[in-house]
Amino acid sequence: MTRTPITAHGNITVSNPDKVLYPAGKFTKAQVVEYYARVAPFLLPHFKNRPVTLKRFPDGVFGEAFYEKDAPGFTPEWVKRFPVPRHEGGPDIHYILINDIRTLAWVANMAALELHPFLHRVPRIERPTHVVFDLDPGEGVNILQCAEIAFLLREVLRKLHLQSLVKVSGSKGLQVYVPLNTATTYEATQPFSRAIAELLENGNPKLVVSDMSKNLRVGRVLIDWSQNADYKTTVGVYSLRAKRERPYVSMPVRWEELRKAMAKSDAARLEFQPEEALRRLDRMGDLFVPLLKLKQQLPHEFAKLGRTRGRRTAQLAEYEAKRDFRKTSEPAAGLPRRSAQGSRRRFVVQKHAASHLHYDFRLEMHDVLKSWAVPRGLPLKEGETHTGFQTEDHTVEYLEFEGIIPQGEYGGGTVMVWDIGTYEVVDGNYWKGALRVYLTGKKLKGEWMLNRLESEDKKTRWLLQRK
Repeated sequence: MTRTPITAHGNITVSNPDKVLYPAGKFTKAQVVEYYARVAPFLLPHFKNRPVTLKRFPDGVFGEAFYEKDAPGFTPEWVKRFPVPRHEGGPDIHYILINDIRTLAWVANMAALELHPFLHRVPRIERPTHVVFDLDPGEGVNILQCAEIAFLLREVLRKLHLQSLVKVSGSKGLQVYVPLNTATTYEATQPFSRAIAELLENGNPKLVVSDMSKNLRVGRVLIDWSQNADYKTTVGVYSLRAKRERPYVSMPVRWEELRKAMAKSDAARLEFQPEEALRRLDRMGDLFVPLLKLKQQLPHEFAKLGRTRGRRTAQLAEYEAKRDFRKTSEPAAGLPRRSAQGSRRRFVVQKHAASHLHYDFRLEMHDVLKSWAVPRGLPLKEGETHTGFQTEDHTVEYLEFEGIIPQGEYGGGTVMVWDIGTYEVVDGNYWKGALRVYLTGKKLKGEWMLNRLESEDKKTRWLLQRK
């Protein structure tokens, strides 16, 4: 194994410096470390004291990748960490803090190509310093249509007396940031961002969608408001991306640059490879400085939304419509009891003796339980697969529900908890129909893969496989 010391980066030794991580142009690990060392003066102020999730690509951008939340066991003592307690108990999540060039070079040497910080700084993990809107193009849409939506979003924010900044994601879309740097909580920022996204969708239904469902996004731009949660991260400013065969940077741009790219129909104007990004920084400086300093307040009306159950009304409408709570002991939807900050959320498998015996598998996601009826239960043998039928979202209070639903009512029969615990997303995305999860329960422990299947009837089928 070849090792090259890079003394300018705090005596970090680069392992396999010639290993190609981006095949086009043969961009090597040594070049990745070198880029992060050179961009450090601009990147570090934005990352200081922010817990960070690393996305690592040990075998390059087309190899297997994984997210690293907990600091690995081989983390040097000099790397700063911050323990975040899990609400449901268990060991803390020890997030890495990238506060200096030495740590930045160290994570780069682990092939952590993408750096995803939280919106808060420690120790105030309940207080986001800004709001972010992630503009993600659907099929048939590109970054120029995202730019069009960004201007609509900017105008709405202006009417609320809020200034905003914009950066390219380094992948396909844009991200619009609203600096706050004042006392607020996620209970205010998430409903605020959702309300803005839905407002734009209502006014521009052919251009904008605020729902994650992939089938709704064709020809439109998703305004992803869900990033404004205490357990979500967004790719950091000046981070590399690992989406294509060449490295591109998540880079701030001026609004006028967006306008010119739209006028010339030239998406290439909004792509920045590392050397170009560094030259641009030398020439323009950090366009995201206001994100660190500008103090703004959310409108009072939106702050109040964080204390209501309104944000879950649409998700749970089907759940409540199917039940008569005067007759069933099932829980009605109240304010959700929040799961762990960090990567772990809760799951439950319930044995349900209704018209026929089956198992209900539920994953906590966005303040509701995504639910599947699995006739044979979760597969237990490696490589075994079972079919699950997706049902309506359930309220999170259903996690511990056991009881008898009266015959004649929807789902009438006996419900008992078969297993309960926490889960972590290993890879994939529920909204994209492919999700790999690690379950830690009393009976179940290990990885399962969930894949959505194409269906000709109204039942949404998923294939559940034990990995």
